[in-house]
Amino acid sequence: MLNAFRIGHYEDEAVGTGVTVILAPYGACGGVSVRGSAPATRETDLLRSENTVDKINAVVLSGGSAYGLEACCGVMDYFRKRGLGYNAGVFNVPIVCGASLYDLEYKTFGYPTKEAGERACNAAHDFFDAGGSIGAGAGATVGKLMGTNSSVKSGLGVAVIKIGAIELAAIVAVNAFGNVYEADSNNLLKGATLNGKSINIEQALRHGVEGIKGFNTTIGCIVTNAKLTKAECNRLADSVHDAYARCIRPVHTVVDGDAVFVMTSGEVECSLLAMQSASVKLMCDAIANAVKTII
Repeated sequence: MLNAFRIGHYEDEAVGTGVTVILAPYGACGGVSVRGSAPATRETDLLRSENTVDKINAVVLSGGSAYGLEACCGVMDYFRKRGLGYNAGVFNVPIVCGASLYDLEYKTFGYPTKEAGERACNAAHDFFDAGGSIGAGAGATVGKLMGTNSSVKSGLGVAVIKIGAIELAAIVAVNAFGNVYEADSNNLLKGATLNGKSINIEQALRHGVEGIKGFNTTIGCIVTNAKLTKAECNRLADSVHDAYARCIRPVHTVVDGDAVFVMTSGEVECSLLAMQSASVKLMCDAIANAVKTII
């Protein structure tokens, strides 16, 4: 399953943060869409359709806010030691894109370091359905209308599917300001609670409740073997934000840095229209995995 890729996690349970790496040692076409207003990202401009580099080696999802982007340097070192990366002439330069979520207040101050990024690479394995307080989801929480006073634990979710020859995986660390629902329904999976009672955040905001303006962010990635251009990868990333909107309410707020990456090995012909539909559904499943696996 998705033999051109590997996924690895590392978490620091004492600090309450972690990192997830999605590796494409020999390169993958990539795209990204950032919809939140408070992003912490790396090498996203490189993924614009008109820009030169057309292959990336990794997407890094990490905790630690902007500090956590340091983990990307460890991933670069992992590839440098193996002589892999973009051929820039005399040297190969690994192309490592990334995004971080804000979990600095979950337990204690800390963030995934360069060493953590490399350790996640060394722990990389094949893709399979998973979820829990792992990797980038180690410090993730949701339902933060009143900050940590109303938040509940979330995590990282992975969902995989094979449709004919097309292979797909969705990975997401759900650290939203909003509540998480079953897709297209009012069935609350995880969300804000205060004094033992659930809070409908959208309703509370409409009634004038002043939410605590901390920082949050849901960050994810679609990985596939479908043959897509760089422009199509970017368009697909745009579409996958629909999954966030179907499951997280409110989403794409001024206190979220929501982002979606896409990576493809380009092996199997497939229509972009079909990929959009399948990827949105799979990301909904991954979001559910991220919260259902947390007790």
